[in-house]
Amino acid sequence: MEKIYLDHAATTPMHPRVIETMTAAMQTEYGNPSSIHSFGRSARHLIDMARTEIAGSIGAAANEIIFTSGGTEADNTALIGMADALKDKGRHIITTEIEHHAILNTCHFLEKSGYEVTYLPVNENGMVSLEQLQSELRDDTILVSIIFGNNEVGTVQPIEEIGALLKGHSAYFHTDAVQAYGLLPIDVKQMGIDLLSVSAHKINGPKGVGFLYAGKNVPIVPRTYGGEQERKRRAGTENVPAIAGFAEAVKISKDTMAEKVKQYAGFKKILVDILQREEIEYLVNGNPESGLPHVLNVSFPGTNVESMLVNLDLSGIAVSSGSACTAGSIEPSHVLVSMFGKGAERTRNSIRFSFGLGNTEEQVEKAALEISKIVKRLVNK
Repeated sequence: MEKIYLDHAATTPMHPRVIETMTAAMQTEYGNPSSIHSFGRSARHLIDMARTEIAGSIGAAANEIIFTSGGTEADNTALIGMADALKDKGRHIITTEIEHHAILNTCHFLEKSGYEVTYLPVNENGMVSLEQLQSELRDDTILVSIIFGNNEVGTVQPIEEIGALLKGHSAYFHTDAVQAYGLLPIDVKQMGIDLLSVSAHKINGPKGVGFLYAGKNVPIVPRTYGGEQERKRRAGTENVPAIAGFAEAVKISKDTMAEKVKQYAGFKKILVDILQREEIEYLVNGNPESGLPHVLNVSFPGTNVESMLVNLDLSGIAVSSGSACTAGSIEPSHVLVSMFGKGAERTRNSIRFSFGLGNTEEQVEKAALEISKIVKRLVNK
């Protein structure tokens, strides 16, 4: 039985070129980047080249990139680091109800630490209201954190418009771009973004490495203490092979972005066309006019998510009901609850399909036909 992986929003397979780059670095670049001898300087050079490559991909300067262990650390550093730095200026933070748990749980921590957090609701397409954001801004608002593209339903927020709105306010603007990076063009200066989080394993890079972009005038209190790595913003010896692999993944993403966007649109059409042909009742969750290229979240009335996931897995098809970080949870998706309400059927019967490296049209066709069989069986049993 061929196994078909349609859960790339959870994590992606490493690209062969990334593996080659990391293997070479592990074999030859074993010096500590903080050492002044030739071995250390060679490792430092590799990091410097990676930092320049990554900074260029978002229109930033190299010294504005802080390497982290992934998106979660980048989000924590942005929110807690900024809250600590600005606590004397205000203690109000604005975010949304549909953030990744790396943001939501950090906000819950900050609430226990004396900060006030406003959670913006979204409409049925998963979009925030610019008018509501503006109405929630206060003199003591120090930070606004709004996800770039939602990891569950794929809705892309009006980031540039939010950046423009905040230009007239003292609050800093952070966005979790973990799902959007590598698939959508991002220019932090043009979009008015002060802080931005990214994780390598979402773009066919290694797990355990990511970055936080923090603009040069952004005050931030470090979350770890020790050495003076990352310009004293993140202590600890850098993971040289992972950073080198990350940079290679960024190069590949940049070179293949347009091709992937077109390919994934084709995959979505194949899947939806087959569902229609097989007369399957379904509803697409998210914003049809503004969505991540690789994410398709579908509600199947008359089914339940647990049965769907088990049956699909038995058929060799890997999909998800939402964020991988809440896998195993019996609670309905907080994203779908925000969009449709707590008792809505869609919170109990929606599946996320996400495409990526290695997927083919034949695989998507096969998966769509198998999905149709499973839905028919579950609805008619």
